[in-house]
Amino acid sequence: MYDNDMKKIEKAQNGNKEEMTKLIEDNSGLVWSIVRRFSGRGYEIEDLYQIGCIGLIKAIQRFDTSFEVRLSTYAVPYILGEIKRYIRDDGPIKVSRSIRELNAKIVELQKEYFNKYGKEISLEEIAKDLRTSKEEITMAMDSTRPVDSIEDAKYRDNKTDKTISILENISTGRDEQTEITNKIAIKNLINELNKQEKEIIMLRYYKQKTQMQVSKILGITQVQVSRIERKVLDNMRRKLII
Repeated sequence: MYDNDMKKIEKAQNGNKEEMTKLIEDNSGLVWSIVRRFSGRGYEIEDLYQIGCIGLIKAIQRFDTSFEVRLSTYAVPYILGEIKRYIRDDGPIKVSRSIRELNAKIVELQKEYFNKYGKEISLEEIAKDLRTSKEEITMAMDSTRPVDSIEDAKYRDNKTDKTISILENISTGRDEQTEITNKIAIKNLINELNKQEKEIIMLRYYKQKTQMQVSKILGITQVQVSRIERKVLDNMRRKLII
C-alpha cells in the first residue's frame, strides 16, 4: 500500500491529473478534519475545503518520496498553513459574493436617490426597488461595517485595576495552531504502528500506565516495553521533523 502511494505521488508530480485527483480524494478526510477546526468563524466551510485542497496539492508537488513518512503526515502543515493564510489575507469575516454585489447596488441606489431628492432613501424603498427583503438589505449593509477586534476590546480588571484586552483574559497562552497540527499528525503516525506498538503507546500515554503495568497486560518483559516504546517515539519524532 505504501509503495503504491509513492507511485501515485510520483505520477501526480509528473503531471498525471487522474492520479492527482485520486490522491486528493484519498486524503479528503484529512482536509475536512482540519477545515472543521475553523467552523463558526464566518467562513463558508466548502470554501475552506477548497483552500485546504490547494495546500494538499502543494504538499503532493513538494513531497519527497524518499521520506520515510506518510503523505498525510507531511501534508498537514501545508493544508493548515494555506487555510490560515486565506483567513489572514481575507479579513476578519468572510462576506459572500452575492452579499457584496447586493451592497454595491445599495450604495449606488443611495447615491442616486440622494442626488435626486436631497435626502436619504428608506430601507423599505431600497427593498422595493431592488426586489428583495428588508432582512437581506440589512445584512448587506451590516457587512460593510468595521468589526471590533478582540485585541482592541478593553475592560478594567477589578482585581488589578488595570485595563486589559479580552484576548489577554481568555488566551490560554498556547500555540493552538501548532497543537492542532501536532494532534492530527500524531494521530496519523499512531495509525501507522503495528498492533503491539499501538497498544504500548495507547496504554502508556493515553491510559497513563507504567511500563511494568504494560508488560503485565501484554505478557512481555518491561525491557521489551521500554525498547519498543523508545523505538516508536524516536521514529515519530524523526517523521514529525519536516
